[in-house]
Amino acid sequence: MTPPKTDPAPDGALATDLGWAIRLVSTAFAGVAADSVADLPGGARGYLVLVALATGEPPSQLALARQVSLDRTVMTYLLDDLEAHELISRRPDPRDRRARQVLITESGRERLAQVRKSLAAAENRLLVDLSAGEADQLRTLLSRVAQTAHRESLGPTEDC
Repeated sequence: MTPPKTDPAPDGALATDLGWAIRLVSTAFAGVAADSVADLPGGARGYLVLVALATGEPPSQLALARQVSLDRTVMTYLLDDLEAHELISRRPDPRDRRARQVLITESGRERLAQVRKSLAAAENRLLVDLSAGEADQLRTLLSRVAQTAHRESLGPTEDC
């Protein structure tokens, strides 16, 4: 006789454990999102770079590497690949000619829009048990936690 299946989120510690929940959601999202970014140079890393470039001032390669938490060497190879596919371009930084700014191209913006549509469908599969309001609230709260996590990963600042 086969034992009954147990709920993967039993009442008790695991039901409220943030680390457990983040890991489970992250793994599931990576699975449903993999196809969405598979054809993008650099896959998920390429997506992160395009998202970072789509808003704000063009960063230097070093600032971009820090922003998306990638090693400088890895970032250089990734940017080479994205540039070869005409999704980004690089130019000397007018404030520091030794540095290079990274810019998203029009082709890069179009590709990013396509990937975002595909990712939205993947997200919807994962968030199917939430109402539209709950899904929006989850995205907002996760974004705030991600901002805190990003600050924490950068370490203490001088004004602390």
